[in-house]
Formats: sequence, structure tokens, C-alpha cells
Amino acid sequence: MKMDKTYTSVPSMKVAFIGLGTMGYPMAGHLKLAGHDVCVYNRTTEKAQRWVDTFGGRMAVTPAEAVEGASIVFACVGNDDDLRSVVLGDHGAFSGMAKGTLFVDHTTASATVARELSAKGLAQGVQFVDAPVSGGQSGAENGCLTVMCGGEEEAFERAKPVMTYYANATTYFGSSGAGQLAKMVNQICIAGCVQGLAEAVAFGKNAGLDIPKVIDALSAGAASSWQMINRGKTMDQGKFDFGFAVDWMRKDLGIVKNEAKRNGSDIPVTTLVDEYYAEIQRAGGGRLDTSSLIIRLNSSK
Repeated sequence: MKMDKTYTSVPSMKVAFIGLGTMGYPMAGHLKLAGHDVCVYNRTTEKAQRWVDTFGGRMAVTPAEAVEGASIVFACVGNDDDLRSVVLGDHGAFSGMAKGTLFVDHTTASATVARELSAKGLAQGVQFVDAPVSGGQSGAENGCLTVMCGGEEEAFERAKPVMTYYANATTYFGSSGAGQLAKMVNQICIAGCVQGLAEAVAFGKNAGLDIPKVIDALSAGAASSWQMINRGKTMDQGKFDFGFAVDWMRKDLGIVKNEAKRNGSDIPVTTLVDEYYAEIQRAGGGRLDTSSLIIRLNSSK
């Protein structure tokens, strides 16, 4: 993690963080390093204990226990069902949250579940912000994520200064579910961009070009992108171990496709790239980074 990040001056508060995966682990760490009283919950208790050993703070054995007395509760889990499982029920977060508590969900999930949980939260006096993130593992570790938010604007403004501990950009898009919809736009852009980059790198290699030199040159021009700058050379090197796995991207694109059906959007490129990722999965590459799309181009020669 980036230990020299400058944190905004916000009074210390009691917070909870639910879900210590690739993203949640360092995000919760930033909250603790910024001086907050952090209690964590993770389905695998060994990982929660490892977090406590690394950062200090406390761990709980249920979400309900973790959120006791917290002013803000953060979550970052896998999907809609995972989110419901840690929020609802006798041992879920909502059961232990007092009126006036804020729940900030960083899971990439559907807009439907965001609206559902927002409504359930408001019914018991809990505010809910859907706040999916972009930036991957490195962004979480370095505290420079992009956060896309939906929910009540007052709740967003309340959460924003705390989210800056692990984010460089936090944007409010509108009512509940809007953050998730913005994240879907992000994933549509990434899917097309990574496929285009994979084709470009494969084409350049077949043409006998010096790919690192090409990447350096194009990164200063109109073709530049985060993917090109950060994944172009590693694609060329066949390195695909950067955290955001094909399995996760397929989950996200499944959410995108479901929403596209609902709102009548035509997403042919996204649908095609999702099929390409399915090929990578079937070949055993589900845990490879999303830039592994180039593998199927290299293997088709």
C-alpha cells in the first residue's frame, strides 16, 4: 500500500468495513491509517485476523457485530447475493445499525439491488449510497480509486470526505442505482478498449514492430488510454497477474447485459467481448487479468 498518501482532515470516527477481498482489504486499511476506529468483517475470519494483525483495529464474527456503534458502514463484496447476505437477516448489517447510520456499498452490483437495499434502509432510518469503484487493485492500494455514487445527495456529501482516503475522484450521479449505472458505462468502455488494445498489440507484433516503442509513442497521442499505458507492454510480455480477473469482468458484463435488455440499449461490441472472455474462462484463464484477451488472438495464428 501507498503509505505516504495525504489524508483529508476529518474527525476520527467509528466505522465498519465488510468484505476484505482484493479491493476491500486495502480500502479498509486506508481508513485505519487515517486514524479511524475500524472494525472489519470478512466471511473468512483468517483474512480478517490478518488485516487486524497488519493494521490494528478490530474484527467481528458477523456483520451485525461489526457495525455496532459505527457512524458509517462500508462494504465491498462479490455480487448482488453476497451483498444481500451481509446486509439483510438477523446477523446482517442492517440489523445492527442505528437510525442515522450511513451504509456505503462499494460492490459492483446491479442497480436493482441498490434500489432494493436503499428502500429497506430508509424504512429503518439508514441511508444507503451505492458507490462502485474503478481503478483495480493498484488503485485501492495507492488510494486513488474513482468512485461513482447514487443515493440521497446529502448522504453522498456525508460520505465523500471519508471516501477520499482511498479515492482521487468521487462523483454523485443521482438517485439510488445511478452509481451502479455509471459503473456499467465504465465497464462497457473498458471492454471495448481492452479488445482494441489486444488487437493492436497483436497486429503490431505480427508486423514486426517494437511494441514497447509503439506503446510509448502512442501513449502521448490520441490513441492513449489507461489500458494502453498500464497494460500495453505487459500484454506484449504475456503478463496477466494484475488483480482484476476475467471472472470478475464477466460478472460485471453480465450485469451490463441484463441492464441493457431492461433499458433497450444495443451493446454489440460489449456482448462480443464478453464471449471472448468466456473463451478465456473455458481455457482455464478465469483468474487471469482482463488484458489476457490477447491470448486468444495469439493462439488463433
